[in-house]
Amino acid sequence: MVRKPDAFRVWRETIYDRLSPLEITKIGDRPFEGEIEAADLGSLLVTRVSSGATRTRLTTEALRRSEKEATVTVAIMLSGVSTFARDDREAIQRPGDIVVLDRRPGSTESSDDSKALFLEIPADRLESMLGPARLFAALNIGSEQASASLVRTFFDELILIHERLDPETATRMSSIGIDLLVASIAERMARDVPTHVHGNLVVQRAKAYIETNLHDPTLDPPHLAAAVGVSLRRLQALFHERGRHISDWIWRRRLEVAALRLTDPGCGHLSVGLLAHGCGFSSQAHFSRRFKDRFGMTPREYRHAAGLEAASARQR
Repeated sequence: MVRKPDAFRVWRETIYDRLSPLEITKIGDRPFEGEIEAADLGSLLVTRVSSGATRTRLTTEALRRSEKEATVTVAIMLSGVSTFARDDREAIQRPGDIVVLDRRPGSTESSDDSKALFLEIPADRLESMLGPARLFAALNIGSEQASASLVRTFFDELILIHERLDPETATRMSSIGIDLLVASIAERMARDVPTHVHGNLVVQRAKAYIETNLHDPTLDPPHLAAAVGVSLRRLQALFHERGRHISDWIWRRRLEVAALRLTDPGCGHLSVGLLAHGCGFSSQAHFSRRFKDRFGMTPREYRHAAGLEAASARQR
C-alpha cells in the first residue's frame, strides 16, 4: 500500500508502465492511497488495482506512444464505482461488473476506495470469436449475469494462487478464463445488438459455445442451435452464408484443439484415448481416423514428430 507524500506519482507511474500511458489525475483533497498487484500468466497480464478517486484519459497521443495496440483491457470491478466512456457509449461499473476497453481514446472516473482487476488480453483472442472489439467495447456486463460472476471469481482466485502454478499450468488456466470471458461477452451482446450485425453475433456466440463445449460428445447442430437460442434452420443458414457447415466447424475445432494438445508438454501424460475423449470424440478409433484424414498422420505419429522437433529446437 502506497501512502507516502509522493504516493500518487509513484502509483501513476506504475500504472503507466504496467497498463498504458494514461493521463491520470487525483480527485479530491484526501491523502492518496493506492495498491497494485500484478501477475503474468502466459500471454495474459493480470493486475489488481486499488486507489482513491481518480480521473483517467486515454488520448490519441498516448495511443501513439503505446506499444500495446494489439491488446484489449478487461476491467472487472471488485469494489467502488467506475464510469468508462468510449465514443457514444458509457458503462457505469459497480462491484462484479465487467467491461472491455479497446485501444481507442476514452475516459474513466473511479470513486474512492475503488478496486478492480485489469486483464490485458491479445485482441485477436477475443475478436476471433466475437468480431471487432468496437462491437463490445464499453459494454457493461452486469454482475446479475451469472457468467459474469463466474468470470470474476475465476480470475480473482487465479491471481491469488498464480505463484503456486508452473508456467504451463498458468497458461492453461488463463486460457480457460478467457474462454469463460468470451462466453460472458457473447451472452451480453445478444441482449441489445443492432439488427444488421445480429447474424454475425449469433455465429460468434455459436463459435464461442463450441470452444467451451468441445469436450461434450453430444455437441451437435441441434444442441448448438438450442444453446444459442435460434432454430436449427436459421443457424445452418447463417453458417452457410459464411461458407461453412456447422458439423464441419465442430469437427475442425475438435481436431485443431487435439493437435495443439498433442504438442503441449503439459498434456504429455495424457494417453491418446484420454485426449480424444477430452476433445469430444466417442472413441479412439474414430479420433485416429479423422485425425489422419486431417493431418496426414496418426495422433501418435503427430505427437512423436512434435517431440522430435522440440528436442531439435532445444539443441539448437
